[in-house]
Amino acid sequence: MIETAIRAAKEAGKILLDNFGKIKKISSKQDAALTSLVTNVDLKAEEKIAQIISQAYPDHDILSEEKVRTAKSSRYRWIIDPLDGTHNYIRQIPLFGVCIALSCQGEVIMGVVNLPYFNQMFTAEKGKGAYLNGEKIAVSKRSLNEVTMIYDSSIRFDKKNMFDHLGRLVDKIFNVRMFGSSSQNLSLLARGCVDLCIEYSDKPWDFAAGALIVEEAGGKVTDFDGNRWTTDTKRYVASNGRIHQEVLRILKSL
Repeated sequence: MIETAIRAAKEAGKILLDNFGKIKKISSKQDAALTSLVTNVDLKAEEKIAQIISQAYPDHDILSEEKVRTAKSSRYRWIIDPLDGTHNYIRQIPLFGVCIALSCQGEVIMGVVNLPYFNQMFTAEKGKGAYLNGEKIAVSKRSLNEVTMIYDSSIRFDKKNMFDHLGRLVDKIFNVRMFGSSSQNLSLLARGCVDLCIEYSDKPWDFAAGALIVEEAGGKVTDFDGNRWTTDTKRYVASNGRIHQEVLRILKSL
């Protein structure tokens, strides 16, 4: 199954690269309180991924961000974001990726993140470790005062809570970044470049693949109450594990 996911992520990544800086059509979609952007490239990449998966596993369910959703009552469900970081992509900021996860009876067992601009393919299978282009990776071992944190860039949608959380954390850590792409954020965490990610996403295609990759790299991903993440998690803390309990205590102190 991992070979199928890698192939699909590569093909979708090629579509993204071939069309980078050449967007022909941008539309918007209303998703709860958020307005998201959609391009013709999202849809083209999604179609390619779904085609590859459906040909290999015709009985499996597919849940994708844009249009492709099937309900065949399979124990397996593919969770897809064909273009994570759409706003970056539209603005020709090369921080975007393809995310493909596979769940079995509700538990994510495989994750693939392709960052095509950087030629980086992150992969993980449950219990088998995390890899970047075939080389094993691991999270950092930094303590809280050394932490570089990536914070959710959609901060305007929940100003009070998000600014409160950020304000409490910023004096305890070394630095903060906002990249606008969960695939970038979690991949950087998994390979030890950053140490903490806090996101308010409630869409499984945003984080399912990356969260498993972080765990398999030795990190920890939970909701704000410390419960292990699931595809139903509404907001999450992902860290190198060493700092996790300290971060949760700070968040809960509000």
